Amino acid sequence: MASKSSASTDAAAIEELLTRGVAEVYPSKEALHAVLRSGKELRVFNGIDPTAPTLHIGHLASLQKLRQFQDLGHDVIMLIGDFTGMIGDPTGKHSARQQLTRAQVLTNARAYRTQASSVLRFTGRSAAKIKRNGSWWNRMTSLRFLELLSLTTAQRLLERDMFQERMKAGAPVGAHELLYPALQGYDSAAMHVDVEIGGTDQTFNMLMGREYVRKLEDREKFVVTVPLLADANGKKIGKSEGNMVELGATPEDLFGQAMALPDGVIVSCFAQCTAVSMETVIRMRDRLAAGENPRDAKMELATEFVRMRYGAQAAERACAAFVRTFQAHEVPEEVAVMSLKQLGLSGSVPLAMLLMKVGFAASVSEARRLIEQGGIKIDGSVFRAPNATFELDGYEKGMLLEKVFLLEKGFLLQKGKRHFMRVVGKK
Repeated sequence: MASKSSASTDAAAIEELLTRGVAEVYPSKEALHAVLRSGKELRVFNGIDPTAPTLHIGHLASLQKLRQFQDLGHDVIMLIGDFTGMIGDPTGKHSARQQLTRAQVLTNARAYRTQASSVLRFTGRSAAKIKRNGSWWNRMTSLRFLELLSLTTAQRLLERDMFQERMKAGAPVGAHELLYPALQGYDSAAMHVDVEIGGTDQTFNMLMGREYVRKLEDREKFVVTVPLLADANGKKIGKSEGNMVELGATPEDLFGQAMALPDGVIVSCFAQCTAVSMETVIRMRDRLAAGENPRDAKMELATEFVRMRYGAQAAERACAAFVRTFQAHEVPEEVAVMSLKQLGLSGSVPLAMLLMKVGFAASVSEARRLIEQGGIKIDGSVFRAPNATFELDGYEKGMLLEKVFLLEKGFLLQKGKRHFMRVVGKK
């Protein structure tokens, strides 16, 4: 437990920490406020299981809160769940997650520090630390694990709504899933933390951590929950819904993904995921309420996300590229080029196979769906013939029925709004 008395007691900063983008504080905001005002340095963490190779803006809400603690001079930790990530948090899942290997979780987490640097300082004053829970779980003996499990009950673990729903539906609940809250809960005691930050969907797990700290160390642990980003219909913004805005994306793709967010999350994204002043957030809310086009507000949000991740110049370029490509309907100035030799293609090649080769689809069936849904353009025109074949040796001009002939200058493939590839005969 951190015990220094060097943390700032700035009243305005503490008030914003406890109110901006906060859902609940356990046991209470008043109790945490008193500790923060005392100036005692606290150890604070946010845990992330590396179940995907990139962080997304959903993580920013917790990381921004962690940064507020950091700015006050507290000891902050980004915990990477390289052990718990192999199991996978069952929160909100109607069936068991597919378990990951250690190699997969380590690969996924490889860029997390760089991506989290959008928010946290990993050098200088009050530098954030990175820890991995495999550091203690990989050394855990069976006897010690059983001792830890004796601190909770099966009834307590089965209280989770998702488990109740599965059992009512006759769906299985894996023993490893049942024990996940105990695994995450012990992380708090292993690091001797004072505060844990996480989304409201993690409340059960984080409160389990409170129990472990109280029973193993006889002291208090605070839990700060942040609201989940969701649209007006309650649909989450994140990986599980397939609509996440990836911090690992290129500046242009990050900008484009942000522009695809629902209008209803603009203000909450500014408030929770960025560090712009609350005065700016309130003005944004009022502008939208007065009828301003949400697109303009989203342009500002997308620019801020790219600026946080890549810097001001990259944000300006990404914004200009978006305007040029999608508002002016132009092709980007720089388009990747691949030759037939690089692709290893010649003769008659199905379009679906070509899309796989250039990386626009993971399978033939996915490529065919893209074509049928109008998601593929060739030289600027939507192409809906899933059975089309490219005659790559012909270099004849034009298009004949479902046979597309390669021009000497090549042709431009486009997937959706943001992905372009020019295929040429020679390079």
